[in-house]
Amino acid sequence: MILLCSTKPIDLLACEDGLGLVFQPMRRREFITLLGGAAAWPVTARAQPGKLPTIGILGSGTAADQTHWYAGFVQRLRELGWTEGRNLAIEYRWAEGLDQRFAEIAAEYVRRKVDVIVTSGNSAIAAARQATSVIPIVFASAGDPVGTGLVENLGRPGGNLTGLSAQGTDTTGKRLELLREVVPGLRRLAVMAHVGSSYAALEMREVATIAGALGLDPTLLEIRGAQDIAQAVTSVKGRVQALYVVTDVLAYVQRIRIHTVTLAAQLPAMHGFREYVEAGGLISYGANFPDLWRRAAVYVDKLLRGAKPADLPVEQPTKFDLVINLITAKALGLEIPPTLLARADEVIE
Repeated sequence: MILLCSTKPIDLLACEDGLGLVFQPMRRREFITLLGGAAAWPVTARAQPGKLPTIGILGSGTAADQTHWYAGFVQRLRELGWTEGRNLAIEYRWAEGLDQRFAEIAAEYVRRKVDVIVTSGNSAIAAARQATSVIPIVFASAGDPVGTGLVENLGRPGGNLTGLSAQGTDTTGKRLELLREVVPGLRRLAVMAHVGSSYAALEMREVATIAGALGLDPTLLEIRGAQDIAQAVTSVKGRVQALYVVTDVLAYVQRIRIHTVTLAAQLPAMHGFREYVEAGGLISYGANFPDLWRRAAVYVDKLLRGAKPADLPVEQPTKFDLVINLITAKALGLEIPPTLLARADEVIE
């Protein structure tokens, strides 16, 4: 069941639908408000009297996890002349990392004829693309949009998709090098990957290739759902020296569970984004998601003003974060090199 909630413009109201928190903006269509904002509307919006241009956000995780990403997105839209309830409506749905929910939410947005679908994560993006070849789709973050077949190329993506690449596979080598600094003498490495994710498969192969070149012996831990995480980690306890967690929506949603079991197994873990470390993980290196979402607003602005997604090049991240959790390091009995701490963008202690 998909629950619709409403609230005042900009503010968000949390509602419960049995699957998680759902955040929805209220649609204010009062006659005076419409008249007051009409002069600022682009031609594409004014061509549909009585209907505000609508953005449908397909949240790949949960509201509690991802709402902070959208704050910068909404703020940037406001700076570009789009205000919720006056000349724009934004609808939110949360998939909680469940593949079937991606398809359900995407299909509902198509039925509601939203003007733009905005999402992140390759599985969610693929579901949106499967649901429509007409409605523009903006991805705030895709692991490797070309390698996973989401777009033809970065310069001219083609079709109805465009957005920002997180360049996840490009930073794989950097993560492995950082992990070797954290774990002196690292040789035996476990790699946890969600086998149902097209992007996870790409990063997994990249890890295997680079690990071999660095003299590391990788052991693959395949997971298909949250229920597989504990068993996978337990199976390598005492046999590997560290864990590399391949970035994926499932792993992101289950990051607290992953931290709990890796800490119990005394395994240092490398992650792709800061949110993993904020949840208790040891170390992460990857693109800054709030910045990517803020930049995604520029794509939405251009599309609402008449641009075609096929003509908007896919951009790459410009901000990367190295985050280290000293509390976790202490619990694992690890001494983080001072030189590494000095390079960190954030140290949690």
